[in-house]
Amino acid sequence: MQDMTQTPLKIVTWNINSVRLRMPNVAAFIEAESPDVICLQEIKCLTDQFPAKDFRDAGLPHVQVLGQGGYHGVAIASRFPIEPLDPMPLCREAHARVQAARIAGIEIHNIYLPAGGDVPDPDTNDKFAHKLDFLACMARELKTLDPSQPRILVGDLNVAPHENDVWSHKQLLKIVSHTPVETEALETARKAGAFTDIARALHTDEQKLYSWWSYRAKDWAASNKGRRLDHIWATDPAMDLLDRDSYEIHLPWRGGWKPSDHAPVSVKLRPAA
Repeated sequence: MQDMTQTPLKIVTWNINSVRLRMPNVAAFIEAESPDVICLQEIKCLTDQFPAKDFRDAGLPHVQVLGQGGYHGVAIASRFPIEPLDPMPLCREAHARVQAARIAGIEIHNIYLPAGGDVPDPDTNDKFAHKLDFLACMARELKTLDPSQPRILVGDLNVAPHENDVWSHKQLLKIVSHTPVETEALETARKAGAFTDIARALHTDEQKLYSWWSYRAKDWAASNKGRRLDHIWATDPAMDLLDRDSYEIHLPWRGGWKPSDHAPVSVKLRPAA
């Protein structure tokens, strides 16, 4: 068995867009990439429908699942024991979007933030109003957490905050996921929790970074009209544990057999003492 006191912990976040449908993709990814922890969003199944046996067979025997029918649900699968923690109360609609756990001494928050619909107006679009409320709750709740703890926040946050987190900053300023009200609210939440956005800390501002490409594109790779919606944040103590060469957007997994529209994103951290 892998010694979690010596080996860096490889943590993955992935909006899988139906875990049961794409379990072959997940199993192949686990075999190829050997993650220690996978945080999934949009699992689209009830808790008792989660394919836990498939994860055990793949080498991730410990699971924490918050399932729900429809388009929600989050889950954590781990090579090492999971200590469940109380999730932050972020979703006014009581969707299965938030979970928390401690693994190898690192606190992990797995979040699936509402997409917000198509119209960026909270007065006419309740989905967008819900998204802004969720972000406001994140800022409130994250401010209450002790920043001296090694903590990461991962997930599909459905906001591309930086101008080079989208294929065209100018063209997407009025498109949900990149509007100023969303990017400013996400930044407020990040700062409230004293988090560093790992991707931007390790890359220049000029570098384009995407983790999501629409199914609507005839050839998503050729057009490359992506957005960085999937995030990994870390507090300073977690940044001290980070392998700074490990951040990776696993682009090939956006393609292939029945892919999710999101690519998995990973980092490696040393276990906390």
